[in-house]
Amino acid sequence: MTIGNIRVPMMASLLIWAVLWEIVGQSGASFVIPPLSHIFTRIVEIVPTKSFGEALWITGKAFLLGNLFAVVVGVPLGVMMGRSIIMDRIFLPWVNMFLSAPLTALVPVIMVIFGLGQTTIVLTVVLFAIWIIVLDARAGVRGISESLVEMAKSFGASPWQAFTKIYLWAALPEILSGVRLGVIRAVKGVVIGQLLVSIVGFGRLFELYSSRFLMEHFWALLFVLFAFAFSINELLAWLERKVYYYASSRN
Repeated sequence: MTIGNIRVPMMASLLIWAVLWEIVGQSGASFVIPPLSHIFTRIVEIVPTKSFGEALWITGKAFLLGNLFAVVVGVPLGVMMGRSIIMDRIFLPWVNMFLSAPLTALVPVIMVIFGLGQTTIVLTVVLFAIWIIVLDARAGVRGISESLVEMAKSFGASPWQAFTKIYLWAALPEILSGVRLGVIRAVKGVVIGQLLVSIVGFGRLFELYSSRFLMEHFWALLFVLFAFAFSINELLAWLERKVYYYASSRN
């Protein structure tokens, strides 16, 4: 970012907001916004605790299982929709509907069907993550040159070989983009699931801190989640840039 002839680092805006947050927190204008320095102190305090470790294990397990299921189901479904007009017409309206729907309202329906347990939380993560993965995989496959498809057919490639050696690699940039966006949405899904379904994991800690008005602890836990989501996003964005050259094989 350049202001006049001076190049200002992108992190400068975060530093400005951090200073403003600290000023508002120190002024005592609202108990909801504690000083930022106190929040970072709480992060150092709560992360090594046993309760945080247990919450991290419960939340992480549901998060990983949900994302794994979303990728394993979403990528092949997106590829099939990209290559088959019939599949696309069958599933595309539903995918678009669920992508734009207020998914939080559907969580009670899952609770009624699967009960109050880890299964419902995992399915909530899947519900938030899978649709954008499907759409991005579909978009990547639809961008593949027909010459690659014809080449695979001419060499007698089976549908599985075409999927693993042509579609998957040629659409890899878009697939990774969908996974990155799906993972970000999954962070919201796992927290919402643990708050609405059964108060466990990070959901239990959020409930505990908010009910006791421990706002420093509440913001500390929220910042940890922000940092986790940001780290995952940057890692997958880096992988996207690394594999972007595969897109040239579609032309």
